[in-house]
Amino acid sequence: SIEKLLEHGTPSKIHIAAAFAAPEGIQYLQDHLKIPHQFWIGVVDEKLNAQSYIVPGLGDAGDLAFGPKL
Repeated sequence: SIEKLLEHGTPSKIHIAAAFAAPEGIQYLQDHLKIPHQFWIGVVDEKLNAQSYIVPGLGDAGDLAFGPKL
């Protein structure tokens, strides 16, 4: 989505909002975004597991780790 945004010009700053994130994702964006940016994150979880799910597992990734949805 950022690449598409940049097709229409270069903003002075990008604001990225997320309910939750993992440190690995934040670090990836910090390493790869070449324009000024600001994160607005509700909570930063512990890490990603081997399947790239956020640990401790909010949302569908956590729900499905304990079986099918009812």
